[in-house]
Amino acid sequence: MKTKSIVEFLSLSCSLYVLAKNTELLERIKELSGKGKDEIDKIISETKLDENGEELKAIDKIILKSFELKEEFYEKVEQLVAEFYKKVNIAHIEEINGLNARVEQADRTIALLEARLNKLEEK
Repeated sequence: MKTKSIVEFLSLSCSLYVLAKNTELLERIKELSGKGKDEIDKIISETKLDENGEELKAIDKIILKSFELKEEFYEKVEQLVAEFYKKVNIAHIEEINGLNARVEQADRTIALLEARLNKLEEK
C-alpha cells in the first residue's frame, strides 16, 4: 500500500512540475508577443508618407521597417566581418614577421659557419 501511495505521489509531483513549466513557458510567450505587438503598434502609428505625399498603409509601413532592419543587419554583419578580418590579418603579419626573424638568424648562422669552414680550408 505504501509503494502505491509513493508512486502516485511521485506521479502527481511530476505532473504538477510539468504544468508549472508549461505555465512558465506560456507566460514568457505572452510577454514576448506583447512586446512584439507593442513594437508593431509603434511602427504602424508612425506617420510615413509615400512619394505622392499620402500616408502609407499599415502593411507597407511594416514592410518598410523590415527593409530598414535588413539593411541595419547587413551593415552590422559587414562591420563584424571587417573586424574579424583585421584580427586574422594581424595574426598572419605577426607570424610572417616571426618567420622573417628566424630566416635572418639562420642566414647569420650560415654565414658564420661558412666563415669557419673557409678558415679551416686555409689551414
